[in-house]
Amino acid sequence: MLLAGPSGSGKSSFAARSGLPVLSLDDFYKEGDDPTLPLVPGSSDIDWDAPESWDTEAALTAIEELCRTGRTRVPRYDISASARTGEDTLDIGHTSLFIAEGVFAADIVVRCRELGLLADALCLRGRPSTTFRRRLLRDLKEGRKSVPFLIRRGWRLMRAERTIVARQTALGAHPCGKDEARLRLAAAGQTIEAVQTVKAVEVRAEA
Repeated sequence: MLLAGPSGSGKSSFAARSGLPVLSLDDFYKEGDDPTLPLVPGSSDIDWDAPESWDTEAALTAIEELCRTGRTRVPRYDISASARTGEDTLDIGHTSLFIAEGVFAADIVVRCRELGLLADALCLRGRPSTTFRRRLLRDLKEGRKSVPFLIRRGWRLMRAERTIVARQTALGAHPCGKDEARLRLAAAGQTIEAVQTVKAVEVRAEA
């Protein structure tokens, strides 16, 4: 299950409360000294909200490994330092469904679908003013970046939020609130269980 949405839309809290294993796609940001990092037009600020600031291939590899083996290595990323500080192992065991959440999740919807890995793709949305407030309070509390940077970024993202949701929707993520997201998550789990049951019956019949 890919879970996208604007920064501050509640992706991480939704995923944490789902009871499912969670792969945080934000751990696949590039490091601050990467020469390929994009800049905000007309500014010296790094544009951490542009897909080019993210390591797409590494994130896809992790998702494939989780689907195939139930384990993968995940970078330990420090947003305040814009750096990877180590690695952790994510082990989801034999769970048939997990959530991969992050602001760039919609950018890999097509690739995951082509690989036969996608259960569903959602884009959490809400009021831009609410998202702005939640994002700023979170980022200030965690000390993610300098206060001036966070305020500049917050205003820019609030003005662009509807465009961000529209882009993620066009990439294949279904826009919805948390109530509908919970329903679609449950439906995805039921579908996977049904498919597994059918496959198990077919295997027994062939035997």
